[in-house]
Amino acid sequence: MLFLVEEPISEDNLKKAAEDFDGYIKVVVDIEKETLTAGGKRHFDGEQMLLHNGSKQANLWGGGLDLETGGADYDSMINLRPNQANTSREVLDTKIRSKMTEIIRRLLK
Repeated sequence: MLFLVEEPISEDNLKKAAEDFDGYIKVVVDIEKETLTAGGKRHFDGEQMLLHNGSKQANLWGGGLDLETGGADYDSMINLRPNQANTSREVLDTKIRSKMTEIIRRLLK
């Protein structure tokens, strides 16, 4: 199940978001608006939800959260951005990664 998260998510919705991948949650983070989508099977769906909610493409970055380990990752096809100097599925800019981590930790406690 895919959720738009603007405030800390409820424990019930966090569990629902983790159902698609058995404890792993795909996230797309808007580093400007400090919101994210949680859940779903494809980052693309979360990206589209945020774009329809007024986010700008340049501010959206994909990754995930493993609920068992608490570890975040920064890997998604939507991160391929040659025009933004991100030539990898992995978010290469450490400032963007730090901002993503901060937002993920705050909204997906």
